[in-house]
This record gives sequence, C-alpha cells and structure tokens, in this order.
Amino acid sequence: MDLFDTPGTLLPIPIEDGQLALLSQLPLPWPNAEVLQRLLDETPWRQESVVVYGKRHPQPRLTAWYGEASYTYSGLKLEPLPWTPLLLAIRAAVEAACGARFNSVLLNRYRDGQDSMGMHSDDEPELGPEPIIASLSYGTTRPFILRHKRNKQTIRIALEEGSLLLMSGQLQKHWLHGINKSARSLGERINLTFRYVV
Repeated sequence: MDLFDTPGTLLPIPIEDGQLALLSQLPLPWPNAEVLQRLLDETPWRQESVVVYGKRHPQPRLTAWYGEASYTYSGLKLEPLPWTPLLLAIRAAVEAACGARFNSVLLNRYRDGQDSMGMHSDDEPELGPEPIIASLSYGTTRPFILRHKRNKQTIRIALEEGSLLLMSGQLQKHWLHGINKSARSLGERINLTFRYVV
C-alpha cells in the first residue's frame, strides 16, 4: 500500500536543518468539535505574563500547562496541573502516532484573530538537544509559520482541525515558528504541544 493511502500515518515534509511531519487527522474516539468543546470547558485557562527584552507583557492568548514536570520559558515558570482523562487519552493517541513518549503538554487558546504566538524556538535546556514536539490543533485553521534563523527561508503550513504536526531533529536549533495575528474575524483555536521535559 502506498504511504499516502495509509490512514494515521505521519507524512514527512521536506525541510532543511530539521525534521517535520504532518498527520491530517489524529484518530480519537470523539469528533473534533466535541474535543474542542471539552478542552474549552474543562481547562482552567490563564493569561500569563512573559519577559521580552527585559519588559513584562501579557501573552496574547490563554494557556494551561499539564504533566509531570515544571517548565520555564521567557522568565515564566509553569507548575504542572495533573493529567485529565481527556488529555491522557489524547496523549496516548499522539504517542502512538509519533512513536515517542511525552510527559507534558502546553495548551494555547487563541480566542480570535488578535491572539497570536511570537516567533520563537522551543530550545529550552530541559527539552534536550533535539526536542521532539508534537503540535495538535482544534478549531479554526491558522497558518503556522516557520522561518530559518540563518537564511530567513519561510514556510507556511495550514494547521487544520485535528491535524498533528511533528517537529524533531535539529529543527528547534535552526528554525523559529509562530502564529501571526489576523485582521479577519476568526473563531476559537486550541493548540496542544506535547513535549518531554528532562
């Protein structure tokens, strides 16, 4: 059977200085709309503040951190909430699709087009030298932007509802990624980034 005909298979995306793969729909026992609504309802969302260039700013989105380890980025230390039954089920499906183990997940809630994620790399020391990051999306499709740190090459990937993007290898060392603001009126989007904190 051809790889492109195999459901549930991560398909590689050609990219230099790193590894990317995309699964169009993560198999779960619930429809995407139900997963989105449960995540909206069951998560204690917070708006954290981070330090950027020495100044503290509120993040332009809501977040929640779950798992087995604390996590620090941009001057912010997150203490984990305990796994919920829903998140445990999602994690099991993500691990099966990726062939990797994850002990933490960061949930980002983009309430509308004005919520965003600045360009950054997930290169904190506690993620190790070649972190494996699995990014799962629900709700409104938003363009995921990658920009090479050296040659400024830019790649845009439309992360549709239920899609799983796997970033690995040297990707975090050589690339930045983020979600831009949009002037258009957009609905809610939730992104879950699974990772292993050493």
